[in-house]
Amino acid sequence: MLKAVILIGGPQKGTRFRPLSFEVPKPLFPVAGVPMLQHHIEACAKVPNMKEILLIGFYQPNEELTRFLFTSQQEFKITIRYLQEYAALGTGGGLYHFRDQILSGGPQAFFVLNADVCSEFPLPEMLAFHQEHGDPSSLVILGTTANRTQSLNYGCIVENEETNEVLHYVEKPGTFVSDIINCGIYLFTPDIFQHIAGDVWGLLSLALEEPANGWHRAAAIRLEQDIFTALAGQGKLYVYKTLSFWSQIKSAGSAIYASRLYLNRYHITHPERLACNQDGGPKISGTVYIHPTANIDPSAVLGPNVSIGTGVTIGAGVRVRESIILHGASLQDHCCVLNCIVGWDSTIGKWARVEGTPSDPNPNDPYAKIDSETLFRDSKLTPSITILGCNVTIPSEVIILNSIVLPHKDLNRSFKNQIIL
Repeated sequence: MLKAVILIGGPQKGTRFRPLSFEVPKPLFPVAGVPMLQHHIEACAKVPNMKEILLIGFYQPNEELTRFLFTSQQEFKITIRYLQEYAALGTGGGLYHFRDQILSGGPQAFFVLNADVCSEFPLPEMLAFHQEHGDPSSLVILGTTANRTQSLNYGCIVENEETNEVLHYVEKPGTFVSDIINCGIYLFTPDIFQHIAGDVWGLLSLALEEPANGWHRAAAIRLEQDIFTALAGQGKLYVYKTLSFWSQIKSAGSAIYASRLYLNRYHITHPERLACNQDGGPKISGTVYIHPTANIDPSAVLGPNVSIGTGVTIGAGVRVRESIILHGASLQDHCCVLNCIVGWDSTIGKWARVEGTPSDPNPNDPYAKIDSETLFRDSKLTPSITILGCNVTIPSEVIILNSIVLPHKDLNRSFKNQIIL
């Protein structure tokens, strides 16, 4: 019997995803037409002998999360539960806090997935790899190859090339260590809790030495820095390297890139989700997802990499490329939307142009990953995709370029390289 745990974080995280995370928890943001988490759940549900999926985070339960859990259980015919942390306990602390729930029923092993990654999720392959490497209590990290410069932004893994054992692990090193990076997807056995327990006792002893002022902060235990670093080189930790796509989803710009990766994958997994050219419909160029409730003029041109949400209205002559259009948005006649996320119930006027700068990886480097750009560089807003928050109105015949517009704004002129508060 197997289980899966998805670490979804909480509202204090995902700040780089604002203003989109104001309206919906980041893990429920639609990527390639479905909530980000649905890709993880679908991959877990396909694994044979998978009995339960647990979400661990510190979001307050809300109607949207509850509805998503209910519909996912109905669709994938598997038990899905949300376990709420009382505080941010870290990637290891949350697992340890809910260890009884995870071990209930006696699973032989369980997957742990971070919610903010986009992947093909080769979970069956990781399971087969685990059975072939090390002893039954060994742990597996999913790894992939990055270029030398970008590897410094991730957890770096030094492996034994013959056995795939992890010999050394460093989280975000200051100098080059290895081009194999941690993908944030793991396969653990119940023995992981013995390793975490050692760290818990260490934190408790430190807490007892602190002055007794009636308050102790929650002990945050990080799998990467606290557990993997200690286990490396002990014959307990192995890396399974994937050649398939993988990316983090830290910022809104990376959501557009992740959407492209998933849409391309739909050719194999969900061809029914991809729009195609047909009489009386819009012109489709490349991979495009259109929700059945969207109303699109036949003269519109969509794609590549476009996702159209529920109830969206797109007028005559509209051009949309490399963008996510969220539910209820209205794109009026002849407007142009490039490299953008258009927020819920927003309106773009006639002949307006809303454009951003793509933050894609270097196409000439097969190991390049998307950069997590800082918001500002040299006291200026870093050119990136344009984001319209919820219920934004863009007037006709203006240009919005490389800007972030917070929710509920009615603009009256053009803007360039600005955050509009």
